[in-house]
Amino acid sequence: MNVGDELPPLEIAITRTLIVAGAIASRDYQDVHHDPELARQKGSPDVFMNILTTNGLVGRYLTDHFGSTAVLRKVAIRLGAPNHPGDTMVLNGRVEAVDGPTAVIRVTGDNGIGRHVTGTVTLTLPAGGTS
Repeated sequence: MNVGDELPPLEIAITRTLIVAGAIASRDYQDVHHDPELARQKGSPDVFMNILTTNGLVGRYLTDHFGSTAVLRKVAIRLGAPNHPGDTMVLNGRVEAVDGPTAVIRVTGDNGIGRHVTGTVTLTLPAGGTS
């Protein structure tokens, strides 16, 4: 792994089930994550994904690429355009820094209305643990 290496993109279908299941799994019971009518009353066109689900998908993206033995040390993400049902989010990554077994990966995720997530993840790989 070298600075500047690009990770292959990962496309994730944003389904209503994914949004609701992610909210339930992370114990986020805010109505905007499961009730379309209440989400509309609050100004959103539909339910939308919570940050904890996005955080999990970013982690999945990296462990799918680097392997299940990669250890996520720090995840710092910021949300932008919401993920609504029926859209697709495409995650992309780029190696920003490498120091021995530790790497910093810049991650972005875009959907049909814009940039959903931006951030960096610091991870540690075991010896010989790059894909």
